[in-house]
Amino acid sequence: MDDLAKALDKLQAKHLLRTRSTRSSAQQIEPVIDGRKVLSFCSNDYLGLANHPGIIERYVQAAREHGVGSGASHLITGHHRSHQALEEELAEFMGCERALLFSTGYMANLGVVSALAGRASTVFEDRLNHASLIDAAMLTRGRLERYGHLDMDELQHKLTAASERSRLIASDGVFSMDGTVTPVDALQELASTHDAWLVIDDAHGIGVVGEHGKGCTEGRLAHDIVVVGTLGKAFGLFGAFATGSRDVIEWCLQRARSYVYTTALPPSLAEAARAALQLVREESWRREKLRALITYFRTCADQTGLPVTPSETPIQPLILGSPLTALKASRSLLDEGILVPAIRPPTVARHQARLRVTFSAAHTETHVDRLIEALVKAA
Repeated sequence: MDDLAKALDKLQAKHLLRTRSTRSSAQQIEPVIDGRKVLSFCSNDYLGLANHPGIIERYVQAAREHGVGSGASHLITGHHRSHQALEEELAEFMGCERALLFSTGYMANLGVVSALAGRASTVFEDRLNHASLIDAAMLTRGRLERYGHLDMDELQHKLTAASERSRLIASDGVFSMDGTVTPVDALQELASTHDAWLVIDDAHGIGVVGEHGKGCTEGRLAHDIVVVGTLGKAFGLFGAFATGSRDVIEWCLQRARSYVYTTALPPSLAEAARAALQLVREESWRREKLRALITYFRTCADQTGLPVTPSETPIQPLILGSPLTALKASRSLLDEGILVPAIRPPTVARHQARLRVTFSAAHTETHVDRLIEALVKAA
């Protein structure tokens, strides 16, 4: 116990101790946080669907009809017709043969990667991959090889130098802390050349990236890729899914431990996700508005000299360096009524602490003006 106390004190001294804020309102652009209404630029509710009245109504109706719990895992009695309908609709949307629902994106990555790779496998991962993909590779008990961020030459070298082991390449689609987008075409070519599985975690891309919101794999040969998506970001809900060929998804259903051995999502959530998927498909104006806001922010940031990165996605990091600098900037923004938390190691690398600004279709240019003014003042 004393060792833990000392370790916590050390985190505090390095400005790396994490704390929680308490929200007492619905998820929205101006939530009430710790008793105070603020303008938020930190949620992943990219399309502004988390508090959509139509989705809420679908959820409530389904809860009244089907209850609030599934009662068991999918392979016992937990698989409801609402789950089946959602899987079929997600597969059709993504252009794949099948989809499989998971309880969270973390569980989906753990399940898919560990089902497709094992002790005799080598898993190749981008150094900036989400923690769930890194943990998934470790769960396989195989070899993990990490390559430089978006460095296809290094990946090719590592693939060529690898032994005749089974190979799996895993990458974020849109990288959660940087907003960069993985080069899917290059990954597909390398996977094909070296007979490797390709898994793309497109949690931050699906619903947002692409003309139709199908993510960074839109318009590509979907059956060559296993795509993991989430219902908790652009869809505004909770849960996750994997899509791919019929045999790949059936194998994951049989062997993904994080699918087999956990309680299924409530059917009411599946019905709400079906309503959200319909909005993602039909209301393209949400993506168009989101892209316009990103362009507006980047133009204003450039004019005011703010240190934005080249990201063209809703994730707009401002890298400040030290954890203390990022914390001070975040507190300065909060003094102005704007919520943008500091992102510090180990979420990002040393000396890469930052403010992670994220946008929603529910924001307006007036909101962006307030943010720019506060950022300039904090700088």
